[in-house]
Amino acid sequence: MKKLMTTTTYLWTPPAVPSVAVRGRVERAPVNRLFFVGRNYHAHAAEMGRPVDKSVESPFYFTKSPSTLVESGATVPYPPRTANYHYEMELVVVIGKPGFRVAESQARELIHGYACGLDMTRRDLQLAARDKGRPWDTGKDIEYGSVLSEIVPMPGVVIERGAIELRVNGQVRQHSDVGKLIWSIPELIADLSGLYHLQPGDLIYTGTPEGVGAVQPGDHIEGSVAGVGEVSLTVGAPA
Repeated sequence: MKKLMTTTTYLWTPPAVPSVAVRGRVERAPVNRLFFVGRNYHAHAAEMGRPVDKSVESPFYFTKSPSTLVESGATVPYPPRTANYHYEMELVVVIGKPGFRVAESQARELIHGYACGLDMTRRDLQLAARDKGRPWDTGKDIEYGSVLSEIVPMPGVVIERGAIELRVNGQVRQHSDVGKLIWSIPELIADLSGLYHLQPGDLIYTGTPEGVGAVQPGDHIEGSVAGVGEVSLTVGAPA
């Protein structure tokens, strides 16, 4: 007996699959989940008033909806209900294979490549929530708040060092080296895979160095990671 083919209908049009360009490929990479590592450079942890002691602490994470993703080069509106809109420049790891409870020594097998990212933040809302012991969602999981460059395929490559920099209107605001990550890329993949079944298209924003700060409407942000590429964003008028 033939099975009848059914077509799912929806009350409204479902959103498109979030995706990003891949260097050297026509196909785009579908994005699954966005993981962000908090306080993964000592100098940034200190400037946020929360120093990190790796000997007694583990990495911590927050997530953003894939709907917050915006590609490099975009102009985005200055978000509502903030007077302290911050940039955070980050190296992004792109997961290309599924993995669960992956050993640190095997973590490289999950790496498809890398990208440059910006974690845009309503800092005043984040800090107010943090100080009250509340979730950070309204400060972090914001519309147009996850900026991403094209993906650079580097299967199995672990980046251990390389300059990371951010400029606002041509002036350097952040400058460090990814070799200063508190938790390395293999450590992050191994740890995160103990919490989640990692899947192709998962992105790990690995943390930001010191020098985070506010931007205003009209500002142009440019960031780079040596050996990976560049990311840019223009802040538009308030939403």
